[in-house]
Amino acid sequence: MPDFYALLPAERGDRPGQLLRTQAIAVPELGRQTRAWRIMYVSNDSRGEPIPVTGTVFSTTSMAQPHPTLIVVYCPSFHGLGGQCAPSQQLLTGDEPLEQIREALDRGWTVAVPDGENLGVTGLGPHTFLAARASGHVALDLARATQAIPELAPSHTPRAPIVLWGYGDGGRAAVWGAELAVEYAPDLDLRGVAAGAVVTDPGALVRTQHRGPWAALALAGLIGLSRAYHHLPLRHVLTEDGRSVARHAEQLSAATLLAQYRQPLEHWCERPDPWNDAIWRFVLTRESRSSAGTPAVPVHLYHGTHDPIVPIESGGGLFTEYQRRGIEVSWREYDANHFRTAIDSTPEVADTLASFLRRPPTQNGQLPRP
Repeated sequence: MPDFYALLPAERGDRPGQLLRTQAIAVPELGRQTRAWRIMYVSNDSRGEPIPVTGTVFSTTSMAQPHPTLIVVYCPSFHGLGGQCAPSQQLLTGDEPLEQIREALDRGWTVAVPDGENLGVTGLGPHTFLAARASGHVALDLARATQAIPELAPSHTPRAPIVLWGYGDGGRAAVWGAELAVEYAPDLDLRGVAAGAVVTDPGALVRTQHRGPWAALALAGLIGLSRAYHHLPLRHVLTEDGRSVARHAEQLSAATLLAQYRQPLEHWCERPDPWNDAIWRFVLTRESRSSAGTPAVPVHLYHGTHDPIVPIESGGGLFTEYQRRGIEVSWREYDANHFRTAIDSTPEVADTLASFLRRPPTQNGQLPRP
């Protein structure tokens, strides 16, 4: 059987959400009633250029329904930079956390999990970690592609209600998806968004985490953004040793990155504060806030009070900003660290998403007036 992740020249589409390939798979951990597919579809990168991406879709329905399924696009936290870190691959090896997927499936929802730009498809890496615009595109286009899967696509019915859910870097993707949806995907019936531990300013993350136990995240961010903006000379801040390390690191999982590269980011750079380089300031500013638009759907934000990776001020600042802009937004704090919050929040977040899905459909990206 040909490698699912090897892209054929004839499969390069140009329509966002275009379904290129599907493959039914088995995920025993989710039970016999769950059907699953790996899919390859078209999205857009940070510059608006078409790219092939992959993801996984789960459903507990036994056949195509006479009414549209409820879809939750779940964007996971950072897995790593190498293609083998793609959630669609880790699901088959039993290495992908399933709490959020199970919660959504138990409620009868179809669950779609994006791999992210340059994860999955062979030869395109490394993953563009912290490139938020592309991650928003990938999430929204997965919702489009999911509705095109023949086994899930009902005939002669309205578009499917959709919610976005993400945590960590996935929460960042969900928020950007909400801001981009009005202009980028007005065809989608997006009902709401839930996002936890959202990084609103990647420059602040790099400055606060470039030393200490999470220093490899700063290195991963430099690698990911330099891949997303490959037309800019971003890796010029690295030393010769740094460039060698980057070539190695771009193949690794998050766990291996954190274990192997504990040195401060400056250890691999020509200067002690590479984020203050003029080109890097430009990129970090572009990625710090989408300015793409105002979400037309309700947003639920949540954060752990003892989060050592993404300071609670990051999510709290976004909550305050959304309030100021008149966006319907809610906030929840959990007395836990980054990893515990992701699990403890699951039932409550799913309840919030269920309330969003019960709302009237959106029309051209705008909520109907009461």
